[in-house]
Amino acid sequence: MTACRFPHLHPRRATRGFTLIELLVAITVLAIVAVLGWRGLDSIVRTRVALNDQLDQTRGLQLAFAQMQRDCAQIATTDVIPDRAPLVVEPGRLVLVRMVFTENQPTGLQVVSYQIRNGILTRRESATTRDLNALDALWTTVTSDNSGVPSVTLQTGLATMTMRVWINDGAGWRTPGIDVVQTAVTTSSGNNNTTSTAPTGLEVSLQPIGHAVMTKIFLLGAV
Repeated sequence: MTACRFPHLHPRRATRGFTLIELLVAITVLAIVAVLGWRGLDSIVRTRVALNDQLDQTRGLQLAFAQMQRDCAQIATTDVIPDRAPLVVEPGRLVLVRMVFTENQPTGLQVVSYQIRNGILTRRESATTRDLNALDALWTTVTSDNSGVPSVTLQTGLATMTMRVWINDGAGWRTPGIDVVQTAVTTSSGNNNTTSTAPTGLEVSLQPIGHAVMTKIFLLGAV
């Protein structure tokens, strides 16, 4: 038997394509893959936004702590401002007197106030003076809500600000409401003597809303 010399006369084989069911299955699989991919991408974007927000919060708190550290390092001593508290710690507010060093100028005194209100941490500072009576007036002005002294916003979105002070009298940390200038010290003989003991440390804890508490301890008068 010889091969057919006219292949075009053979019956044409039927060309098979995709059925409707196969197309529906393929579309369904692609849809599932797309949904899974979108969810993964959405999760990545949300995580990135949360990390950026946390990074901004951390950076802002570090800048606020750096400013506090600078002020605490320059806090005035009790011999510079006799019969006056160099530091007052209240719930939600910190007020201190710091020394200002200017080149070719005598050392001055300045009142600085940190306050948290409505989740916003602000800082106020008074003008510089060398007169103690003027310093008392500046203290009243800075701590007054209607003083007109401009404030600088250090951080927003805060839930709480708690503080403690350290006094080297054997009692250790003090919470707001306890006098941080004078404390009763018991001598070895058992007698109670009231001495002027200035705090040497300050602990500040700031908690951003929805984040963990950040705590910083400062030495007072380190400069």
